[in-house]
Amino acid sequence: MQVRCATLQVLLWRRALDPHVGRWSLPGGRLRPDEDVETSIRRQLAEKVDVRQLSHVEQLAVFSAPDRVPGPRVVATAFLGLVPSDVDPEVPEDTRWHAVDDLPRTAFDHRDIVLRARDRLRSKLSYTNVGFALAPREFTISALRELYSAALGYKVDATNLQRVLARRGLLSPTGHTAAPGRSGGRPAALFSFTGKGIQVTDPFAVFRPPPKRR
Repeated sequence: MQVRCATLQVLLWRRALDPHVGRWSLPGGRLRPDEDVETSIRRQLAEKVDVRQLSHVEQLAVFSAPDRVPGPRVVATAFLGLVPSDVDPEVPEDTRWHAVDDLPRTAFDHRDIVLRARDRLRSKLSYTNVGFALAPREFTISALRELYSAALGYKVDATNLQRVLARRGLLSPTGHTAAPGRSGGRPAALFSFTGKGIQVTDPFAVFRPPPKRR
């Protein structure tokens, strides 16, 4: 998954063979005897859709419904992989990014898998530092707000976001500033995340959308 054009998106490829020929599906394949699961994931993403810069990978769930795939039973172990917003992988013609909240017709149970991954990401943004995996190395608070808003599915207040992340010790000023915009004004300060490994920062925290005005 990646935030692209202010929208949380997932990479899907169009199936060329039955079953479900022509439908969109998640990249995947079989595990080789000489590799572990994460190595297999990175290999298949590189070979099939040319995605090589994953900033975070974690196991999502095992999908084992007897009828999830026509024919012989297939059990799938799904993983959530995140790509930083400043990376633009070159993908094959049969592969496209799709908004997770506006998915095309998918093969098998892949829609359910995508939505499960979306919900996992939204949950983890509340109580871990996983936001680092969506962000570039340096960013303004305004840009970070856009990433969190896209991933969470609602508008996030920049001041509150900065306060929460700073209180958790997740943000560090880089000493650099962003290039000024057309309107001029004071250049915005650039920040970075303090760490690149996943960690629980506030186990009971939950980001919630702002209350609706009556």
